[in-house]
Amino acid sequence: MKKNPSRNVHFSKGPSDLLDTINSSIDIDQRLYREDIMGSIAHAKMLGKQKIINKKEQTKLVTGLKEIQKDIEKNKVVFSKKLEDIHMNIESLLFKKIGKVAGKLHTARSRNDQVVTDLKLWIKSESKVLDNELKFFQKTLLNISKENVDTVMPGYTHLQIAQPITLAHHLLAYVEMIGRDRSRLKDCLYRLDENPLGSAALAGTSFPIDRKFTTKQLGFREPTKNAMDSVSDRDFVIEFIFVLSLIGVHLSRIAEEIVLWSSQHFDFIKLPDELSTGSSIMPQKKNPDGAELVRGKSNLIISNLMAMLNIVKNLPLSYSKDLQDDKSLIFNSYDNLILCLRVINEILYKSNFNKTKMRELVDKSNATATDFTNWLVQSLGYSFRDAYKLTGRIVLYCSKKKINIDSLSLKELQKFDIKITTSAKKVLSSVNSVNSKSSFGGTSPKNAKKIIQFAIKKYLK
Repeated sequence: MKKNPSRNVHFSKGPSDLLDTINSSIDIDQRLYREDIMGSIAHAKMLGKQKIINKKEQTKLVTGLKEIQKDIEKNKVVFSKKLEDIHMNIESLLFKKIGKVAGKLHTARSRNDQVVTDLKLWIKSESKVLDNELKFFQKTLLNISKENVDTVMPGYTHLQIAQPITLAHHLLAYVEMIGRDRSRLKDCLYRLDENPLGSAALAGTSFPIDRKFTTKQLGFREPTKNAMDSVSDRDFVIEFIFVLSLIGVHLSRIAEEIVLWSSQHFDFIKLPDELSTGSSIMPQKKNPDGAELVRGKSNLIISNLMAMLNIVKNLPLSYSKDLQDDKSLIFNSYDNLILCLRVINEILYKSNFNKTKMRELVDKSNATATDFTNWLVQSLGYSFRDAYKLTGRIVLYCSKKKINIDSLSLKELQKFDIKITTSAKKVLSSVNSVNSKSSFGGTSPKNAKKIIQFAIKKYLK
């Protein structure tokens, strides 16, 4: 049995198999080996700089740690569950590599500050990957939008056809959502960018350490200001999973639209075969399983956020072992989100949009009734409410006759108000409706082109 250097010598018995099982986290936190070694190297250099250890000891520690990292990356290391976690595993490997001097590495630190440091470093590193994935997704949305600034489709409220819009306008809404997600990620990173290393167990240390040195070595903005808060703080974990959750919610909304749009009822989009599945008994089926799984996995990420909140809410200061589960929740959330991002991106990139069906559905929906209402206000001086009531009567008339408002003749329109002219007929066109929405942020193609260029400069540069 490998000796765990964290076992206190005054214990008369070793841990039971059950305790070893529930206490071990190496299967999860071995993922932090790079960050753990990075933090240990910075700590060793600081101990040498402060003459807490001598230069020879510092060199042996740093060299040994670098060699361990190479061994891990060459798959030469088998981690031990008996050693509980990545910190104890690396310390044990260091003892084997350089001997007793390895015992000096843990001077003026604790696993409590070590694990928080590792996790913050990991989030900082992986957030760059996440931001690049989000940026790439925005690029896909913008490229599709460029090709569809004139593609007319129904815009919905309450899942009822509301007004004509363009496909570009619809997709640009998601570009903005993802843009806010990226800004939230940036804000989260700013707050967590404080170095907890040197906080030790909870009270700081009596050794003359230099926390500003390790802060600079590890690329943090500044050191944390309260040792007790440093080791017990998991605000940054909660906030990071919240950011992941909200991104997951946005992806789930897109996934839901893909599910709807690919159904026979909508027929707006043809999904790529390689991102769809068939039925075990119905040969005609083409199921949007990729989008459905994204929709489902967003629930897992939200559940992880709730779990993390519940873990923290009953913990007295400072550290408790409950916090060990933070890493499994973060890793699970992050991995699922990256997968979902890539799946949704590929679905949209490889799908074909049925522009004809989109336009037909708009033209059969009386979706330009609001445009007619606006014409009455602008051309005949109606108050908006009076114009709304008159248009409502016209829509009811069309409903009874089972015709669309844009098919009414001028004579029929003049039955409702003799002052209505032929120019009213023009606003009933879905294309004219879209073109007229030229207010800033509106759906007009002219606007969309400007917003696309703005978004490229803002998000893709």
